Amino acid sequence: MARWIPGVLLVFVLSGNVSIPVGEVCGDGTFATCYAAEEGASELPAGERTWWDAIKAGGVVGAIIILCSIAALALSIQYAVEMKHDRLIPAHVVAELEQIFEEGNYEEAIEYCQADDSYISRIVGAGLAQMDFGYDAMMAGVTAASDEETTALLQKLAILSTLSTISPMLGLYGTVTGMISAFNVIASTAGGATPAQLADSISQALVTTFEGLTVAMPLIIVYKLLQNRVIKTYLEMQSIVTNLFSRFRKTA
Repeated sequence: MARWIPGVLLVFVLSGNVSIPVGEVCGDGTFATCYAAEEGASELPAGERTWWDAIKAGGVVGAIIILCSIAALALSIQYAVEMKHDRLIPAHVVAELEQIFEEGNYEEAIEYCQADDSYISRIVGAGLAQMDFGYDAMMAGVTAASDEETTALLQKLAILSTLSTISPMLGLYGTVTGMISAFNVIASTAGGATPAQLADSISQALVTTFEGLTVAMPLIIVYKLLQNRVIKTYLEMQSIVTNLFSRFRKTA
């Protein structure tokens, strides 16, 4: 379920239904939250900002982080589907291979593995391709194929790891640039900048940090869950393959 979090948060922040009161300088010179008192006004009170306003305050850096969240959500869903146990090691494929191996019809097993494109079939097929060279050669083929197939899965997940790392870094970059902008405003006004003049820069600093962390935290969870799934699948595959090819060791 963690893979849906970035999308849910994105829909939430884009909805604009939640408003944030923003402080401003009131008539008595104090810093407080002020609202327009004009009767019959249909628009938002003065000084009140929506989540959409906050998102826009993130600027270019915030937009990049949002794009990262969209990419992360799409990839998380794609990899969660591709790396389902039933797709990597389908139960019917394992049962069929066990029956064919039990019957000793290894040519049929080779054809079956070539016709099926699952993770387990490609690895078993790599071992059967070395059948003429003995048990050791077959197991070497299995090891090479399993390493290649498993590495390919983990390399896909590395994209999620990269996104989970770069998102908070982008947030930090937005924080630094926002604070630099705020100090530039203070310097240009000789220290007389009002809170309203600093609001945009500070908003950028805070919003980008929030966005970066919002993307990174659930994405780290998704990455770890999928990584553990691949590792468990690899261990199960080893057990199945060892059982299948044990017949050749007995006859070697």
